[in-house]
Amino acid sequence: MNDSYKTYVSLVGRLLLALMFIVSGFGKLGNIEGTAAFIASGGLPAPTLLAAAVGALELFGGLALVVGYRVRLAGIALALFTVAASVVFHAYWSAPADQQYVTQLLFMKNISVAGGMLLISALGAGPLSIDARIAAGKSRCFKPALAQNV
Repeated sequence: MNDSYKTYVSLVGRLLLALMFIVSGFGKLGNIEGTAAFIASGGLPAPTLLAAAVGALELFGGLALVVGYRVRLAGIALALFTVAASVVFHAYWSAPADQQYVTQLLFMKNISVAGGMLLISALGAGPLSIDARIAAGKSRCFKPALAQNV
C-alpha cells in the first residue's frame, strides 16, 4: 500500500471517528441539565459534574483527533469512556424484549468505535497531524545534539 493512501485515509478515518464525539460533546455541554438527568437515570453519582466532564472529554478528545494532537492518549481515553458508557447505558442484556435489538445495535456500534479508538491509540495519528510535526521537530533538534557528542 502506498504512503499517500495511508496518509490521507488515516486523516479521513480520524475525522470520521472524531465527528461523533465532537457533536455529542458539544450537545452535552450545551445542555448540562438534560445530560445530568440522563446520567442520573443510569444511577451514576454527581451527574452534573459527570455531564460536564464527559462533555469536555468528548469535545476536546474529538478535536484532538481532528488535528492529530496526542491521539494515543485521546484514543485510549475515548475508548475507555465509550466502553463504560455502553455497559451502563446500552445494556441490551437487561433491556425489555421490545428494546433489545436497537439497544444491542447501539452497544455494538459503540464497541466498534472503541475498537477504532484503540487502533488510533496503537498506531498514532499518521503523517498529517500535529503529533507528526512534533515528532519531526524533535528528531531535527535531537540529531545535531547526538552528532556533537560523537
